[in-house]
Amino acid sequence: MKVKEVEEKYKNEWVLVEVLKEDKLGEPTEVKMIAHSKNRDDTYGAMKQAKGKYTYHFYTGKIPQKGYAVAFYVKV
Repeated sequence: MKVKEVEEKYKNEWVLVEVLKEDKLGEPTEVKMIAHSKNRDDTYGAMKQAKGKYTYHFYTGKIPQKGYAVAFYVKV
């Protein structure tokens, strides 16, 4: 599945995918879905199960506007 397809199919969700192919700059182009959810914590749980795989974790929604801050906390 292409990253663009993931972004369209799972709008405004957190997504965890396994990277299958990258472009010349190292950006994922082909991926395999591992988990998706509106709740970020659900994908963190799946991250523990995907240990050892080359994964890409991202949000498919809009990036916050200038002046807003976003914080991420990962408990390993």
